[in-house]
Amino acid sequence: MTDTPSPARHTPIEDAQGLLYGSFMAAVAMVLLTHLGLMTGQTAGLAVLISYATGWSFGVVFFVVNLPFYWLAFRRMGLPFTLKTFAAVGLLSSFSLLIPGLLSFGEVDPLLGSILFGCLAGGGLLALFRHGASLGGIGILALYLQDRLGWRAGWVQLAFDLLLFLAALVVLDWQMVGISLVGAVVVNLVIAINHRKDRYIGT
Repeated sequence: MTDTPSPARHTPIEDAQGLLYGSFMAAVAMVLLTHLGLMTGQTAGLAVLISYATGWSFGVVFFVVNLPFYWLAFRRMGLPFTLKTFAAVGLLSSFSLLIPGLLSFGEVDPLLGSILFGCLAGGGLLALFRHGASLGGIGILALYLQDRLGWRAGWVQLAFDLLLFLAALVVLDWQMVGISLVGAVVVNLVIAINHRKDRYIGT
């Protein structure tokens, strides 16, 4: 029987490139999403909803909304993950403030835009996950509650998203909420199909 070699770890430069790429792609996705007036799930969706309801910038709201979760990230995932996640959130927030001044969208079909958002955001998240980071928030809380209370993390995230999309009906037309769900499904499909530790050997 031959020993399976241990996968090589990413270098600091590779991690930096992965964080920049993932955060940038996610930021472009969020700029497109808010341009179309659509929604998404998780912490980003909460920030979008607050942004729509108050008129505040998504980038600023997203950064602030994530602040309470870093202690949980440190407790649950360790310091390297927490620092990388803080960097990714900061980069996404900064990019989302800068990109609208450099890139403008014309008329985009909402359904196609929702699918494109899902592809861009899914690819960005995939890069962040593979380099030991996330975009913080509800996923971290779900893992914490799973440890402390035994609640399944997946069900916690699903329940949060259901409540979030129901709350979105107060701010958005139901058709736009329905179209937004398509994008959320695409994001999750990209992650579910491609983020496989048994297939991806780099860490």
